Amino acid sequence: MPARKPIILAADDDPQLLRLVTRNLQLEGYEVVAVSDGQQALDQIEAQRFDAVILDVMMPKLDGFTVSERVREFSSVPIIIVTARGQDQDKIRGLDLGADDYLTKPFSVEELLARVRAVLRRAQLANTPEGQNLRPVVTIGDLAVDFGQHRVTLANQEIELTPIEYRLLAYLAQNVGRVITQDLLLEHVWGEEYVGESHLLQVNMNRLRRKLEVDPTHPRYILTKMGVGYVLSSQPAAAT
Repeated sequence: MPARKPIILAADDDPQLLRLVTRNLQLEGYEVVAVSDGQQALDQIEAQRFDAVILDVMMPKLDGFTVSERVREFSSVPIIIVTARGQDQDKIRGLDLGADDYLTKPFSVEELLARVRAVLRRAQLANTPEGQNLRPVVTIGDLAVDFGQHRVTLANQEIELTPIEYRLLAYLAQNVGRVITQDLLLEHVWGEEYVGESHLLQVNMNRLRRKLEVDPTHPRYILTKMGVGYVLSSQPAAAT
């Protein structure tokens, strides 16, 4: 039986760009559903399973931010947001609302395909064991990371994480007590082509902290080592 083609949703109100994206994804072997506004995008994602979603930020009816936020209420499908050049705040806002990656207009076909391959690869890795010799569960204070179940609990309450957030935490948990550089985290979680994308890491780390920490501005678990990287503390301070 032939392998199932990955299905990609592409949403953009620029018909010429949408045709370009659709055609090149199809040439790469993907099945593509193309829509021209945010409401159509949300309806499609609610109706069927996609392997990845490409969302333009500026769309009629619902913008890409709103779609990302609503999708994250029920799905962890990888989302790539498309922003205008120079709109760094749009990138940060999109990532903060749950997007996994971004493209900046104008972008090349090669960059588009590379970003899609990257999010699909990460989604696949999120469903495989993180390694063969890991302890099945790592427990630090009230935090427990169950690698076999891909499950994270805090004070016995399950914490809902996106695939990116889980891979960040899992990698830190594999190296508990050890400082991991920003570039090593980026390479492990996103891929070697993302080395140097520090803001991508910072936004996702902030989002992860908001889910794990009583006070994200004074974290107990994920500590920053200025100018170096991050460490999952082996002995978290008591909650205050």
